[in-house]
Amino acid sequence: MNFAETLKLAFDSIMAHKLRSFLTLLGMIIGMTAFMVVLSLLLGFNGYVDEKIAGIGSNAFTVQRFNPFEDFKDTDTIAAAQRRNKELSFDELDFIKERAQSIDKIGAKAGNTTRSVRVGSETLEDVSISGVEPIIGEIENVDVEYGRYFTETENNASMRVAFIGSGIASRLFPAGDALGGEISMSGIPYRVIGISATKGTVFGIPQDNFVQIPIKTFSANFGGLRWNRAPVFVATARSGVQMADAVDEVRTLMRIKRKLEAGEKDNFGIVTPDAISGLRDSLFGTISIVILFVPAIALIVGSIVIMNIMLVAVTERTKEIGIRKSLGAKQSDILRQFLFESALLASIGGAFGLTLAFVIGQMISYMVFPTRIPWWAAVLAIGVSAGVGIMAGLFPAWKAAQLDPIEALRAE
Repeated sequence: MNFAETLKLAFDSIMAHKLRSFLTLLGMIIGMTAFMVVLSLLLGFNGYVDEKIAGIGSNAFTVQRFNPFEDFKDTDTIAAAQRRNKELSFDELDFIKERAQSIDKIGAKAGNTTRSVRVGSETLEDVSISGVEPIIGEIENVDVEYGRYFTETENNASMRVAFIGSGIASRLFPAGDALGGEISMSGIPYRVIGISATKGTVFGIPQDNFVQIPIKTFSANFGGLRWNRAPVFVATARSGVQMADAVDEVRTLMRIKRKLEAGEKDNFGIVTPDAISGLRDSLFGTISIVILFVPAIALIVGSIVIMNIMLVAVTERTKEIGIRKSLGAKQSDILRQFLFESALLASIGGAFGLTLAFVIGQMISYMVFPTRIPWWAAVLAIGVSAGVGIMAGLFPAWKAAQLDPIEALRAE
């Protein structure tokens, strides 16, 4: 009996008992859906962190007052860091600029403050305000949709100009006339010179409600660059230079400038994309395995259901097996028929489960953050489904193949 005939027999057997087949499929569908949804969430989360938070693919790193991975472990380390670590200064930035050989671009930014932004009678509360050097636009690859970014002249002159997010533009300038318009913060007017392209959200938090102004303007109008408004430095490595080498050079220059002895701990922090990704992996590596194990149990339960149904099918079709054997069917033919049937059941359930997982993933992507099911995962899912079906049907198929044809014909 060839492959096509065996497959047709398996399909006919499934269609002959539609309700039972559906209930059998349900266990595999639920198991596969749960497994693939969790997998898509994990893959999507990792990609989301890489794209939105860690900035993987860029070679930028940040110098700041604290090292979040070491200084914020507990209350004691926080208190010690607050005593030890000084705020960054522009003297240190100039020191790095003059001496660094592996740095391509470096600039300062300051912020971590919120204000209300007013246009006419319309007001937006709790808008993120930050001050930046013009070079930050190049370092962070700011996507300008309309207008332009700041210039050095505007920064040096502390001019009241603003680069705003698309959320601010759409809500305060519904007529679309934001560019060249005027916004007011703390009673001080600023002219809008640029509007950012839409960024969307990060974990449901909008990223388009912000205002950036030149850092010297920010210092003059928001109480100076101190405390939570102290600057941080953002730098990129030169082309052909490893980020680790650039980070080491900046760390060395900061230690020299701050006159730290060889055994002293850094009184500043340097954050790289690799450090953030490493923290994510250390936090979620083991958790991911545990999370995937739970829906995997549902797959095992689904395979047990298939095995049980196939055993029932062997009992019900004992006479059919006897007739087929008496007409010349070999043990291998009977074995192959039942294996094909169980594998087909599991594969159909896996395909439905994969489709359902994709739909659920799209809904999650729309509401929270992007999820993804790569092609290799889809192929693997169907392959695993078929494999689970074969394993589940192996014993029932072997039992069917071993039936004595004479005894089988006597069965009622």
